[in-house]
Amino acid sequence: MKKILYLDCFSGISGDMLMGALADLGVKPSAFEWELTKLDIGDFHMHFDRKFKGAIEGVKFSCHEGKVHTHAQDEKDGDHGHDHSHDHGEECGHDHPHEEGHHHHDHPHDHEDGGCDHEHDHPHVEGHDHDHDEGHHHSHDESRNYSQIRDLIEKSSLSPFVKKHAVGVFHRIAVAEGKIHGLPPEKVHFHEVGALDSILDIVGACIGIEALGVDEVHASALQEGHGFLECAHGRFPIPSTATLEILQGIPLSQTDEPYELITPTGAAILAEFSKSFGLMNQLSTVRVGYGLGTRNLQSRPNVLRAVLANVPGESAGPHTDTVVVIETNLDDVTPEIIGHVLTESFQAGALDAWSTPVQMKKNRPGVLLSLLTEPSRADELARWLMRETGSFGVRYTHYHRSKLHREIKTVQTTYGPVEVKIGRDESSVVVFSPEYESCRKIAEKGKVPVRLVYEAALKAVKAD
Repeated sequence: MKKILYLDCFSGISGDMLMGALADLGVKPSAFEWELTKLDIGDFHMHFDRKFKGAIEGVKFSCHEGKVHTHAQDEKDGDHGHDHSHDHGEECGHDHPHEEGHHHHDHPHDHEDGGCDHEHDHPHVEGHDHDHDEGHHHSHDESRNYSQIRDLIEKSSLSPFVKKHAVGVFHRIAVAEGKIHGLPPEKVHFHEVGALDSILDIVGACIGIEALGVDEVHASALQEGHGFLECAHGRFPIPSTATLEILQGIPLSQTDEPYELITPTGAAILAEFSKSFGLMNQLSTVRVGYGLGTRNLQSRPNVLRAVLANVPGESAGPHTDTVVVIETNLDDVTPEIIGHVLTESFQAGALDAWSTPVQMKKNRPGVLLSLLTEPSRADELARWLMRETGSFGVRYTHYHRSKLHREIKTVQTTYGPVEVKIGRDESSVVVFSPEYESCRKIAEKGKVPVRLVYEAALKAVKAD
């Protein structure tokens, strides 16, 4: 059997709704909190509250910038409306997130971001001007560009899975915003998406999905509202321009609800993770969780329903998928540019990248540049490749591949902890390899050869 997460977006999706749904599925608030402390984002505290949206009980996630406060302070301020009683049992090995109601983190860094309003987590370059709900406030003085957020994530000690997908989500938003505003992704400045709440939503969603240990994520066809948004650039129809850009190629329908139901953050998370968009197919439900939104809608409850389920198929062992190789021949690009493209292509969506010397027309020596990617990211990556190299065109080739189930495991060596990539078939470990960057960092810290750290990691995983 294969373990999947199915996101039923009948009432749209936003970052905070997904966080609430993941918590309701059983991911501990302490698991979110522990991992998020690895980011240098200042003081914050998070709330996971059991509430109702219509007749549906679920989890309302919110976060605030600032020092930790206590329940005593809540009571002093007159906040008595939290119900903390609920039991999900032992699924996923996670306690229910609401034993204590609120979960806080005090991170000893100065921080100027405001509080959080998740219903409108728009990334537009100059921000949106919305009426925010229920005591949540943004400080728009804090602005981060895509490169800064990428560096913030990559320099942290988050897991490779979380780093890869969190950067991927932000990159999708940056590419969309860059296209809209005529800027390269690295130059796009995020205001609301660069704020504390959206960073917690995006990185937290990646943490929660990893914690559930699912093999794949799937989603329903998406439902959006209609009407107009008032933003710094004027009045624009729903879906927002960024959301439409991010959701290219993904089924989308509009409802008669006069609100934005799909935020750019929610759209980018779906585009990053979901393997398909459609009806449930042969799901054997394990658990259902509900993440609550802020709106009171007329035609449906404003909730995201998340289904943890098993489906027929192998969860480990060789399995197949489809990938795309994008290629272009270059004879007028310097080696420095080739090296830059190969390095940056991974952030742009490549799974692998390589160059091959070739002989081109008129006997010119050239380079065949090849990028491997998922089909859903091929068009975006091709546009990026043409911009970076000045190529007039690229070629696509679709391939079917068979691959082992992969996981990253940390092993203890005499030099320190090292990450090892492990490939499994149905019954056993087939191959394993220490991660070079992990070995390099440990070797640099201990002032020893990388080779010794690599060998120590191999011994450690064999002995495990």
